[in-house]
Amino acid sequence: MPTPNAVRNPTGWPAFAGHDTCVFSIGTVPIPGRVLIAPMTGVSDLPFRRAASRCGAAYVATEMVACDAFARGRPDVVRRAAVGDGLPLMVIQLVGRDAQWIARGATLAEQAGADIVDINMGCPAKEVAGAQSGAALMRDLDHAEALIAAAVNAVSCPVTVKMRLGWDCVVAPELAMRAERAGACALTVHGRTRQQFYGGKADWRAVAAVKQAVTIPVIVNGDVTDAASAREALAQSGADAIMIGRGAYGRPWIASVLDGKRLEPDLDERLAIALDHFADTLSFYGDALGLRVFRKHLGWYVEHAPCGTADRRRAAKSALCRMSSAREVERALADLWQGEWRMAA
Repeated sequence: MPTPNAVRNPTGWPAFAGHDTCVFSIGTVPIPGRVLIAPMTGVSDLPFRRAASRCGAAYVATEMVACDAFARGRPDVVRRAAVGDGLPLMVIQLVGRDAQWIARGATLAEQAGADIVDINMGCPAKEVAGAQSGAALMRDLDHAEALIAAAVNAVSCPVTVKMRLGWDCVVAPELAMRAERAGACALTVHGRTRQQFYGGKADWRAVAAVKQAVTIPVIVNGDVTDAASAREALAQSGADAIMIGRGAYGRPWIASVLDGKRLEPDLDERLAIALDHFADTLSFYGDALGLRVFRKHLGWYVEHAPCGTADRRRAAKSALCRMSSAREVERALADLWQGEWRMAA
């Protein structure tokens, strides 16, 4: 593997320059960055993934895709795995509890164009864990290993696993060894147990035990939002890369900024990114559904705008998210950015 040329961006985060520079590999797939964007249900749809990719993100996974519903062709689930132009890397995340459906889902994902198939063993949501999927699989490591093997045996592309530290105690190192034995090519570990949900602080030091247990790449996840937390997560975990989830809300450029591929966008560029993302969302879903889907992104873009007071941003977010016309939103967002906020910047 070629040695990347280390650079430093203005944040002081040790980054790696160039989209074509292989920083590490997942199986046979080169990953040109150390900052990855997580699969996020209701967030990382195709328009968001394209927005992040246009900003230079090395890796952006799909929303979590239920294997059985995917195999049955349920339209909303198939849409979550949508492949489109402008994606340099296609990562489809699957969730399920049955080896047959996991294998079928992995096959369909590869046929759809997935470069990497990721198996979710970390989702803490009650509707997922309560159905004995996601993080619930960490309570039965034999079954978890069998599911990983089923996916690996079904496809030729690399299979990865995203997990937590455990259900209510730490079992991630054991699951990691089993995953590697079953043929997984990389692991992402969120530094909390399922019972912690998103409370407290992610335990990056606990991820170090996973790194020590396997030879495949390990990616640390949880509470990484900026250069300082990225540096600390890597230092404490010894991981090969980091994965950002909630820290990417309203900031599809964050991974490429931390990777040193670009600077933080200025006010004009943020507006252009938001409007392009909005237009892509309307095209993908249609105006009515697209406007509803985009409201959360719209709110996050406004919340992270580098100008105006917190009260003014909250008021602007409230007003924008009540608008019922896509054109009205576009005009109001542009007026806000180019008028009041430009003067305040």
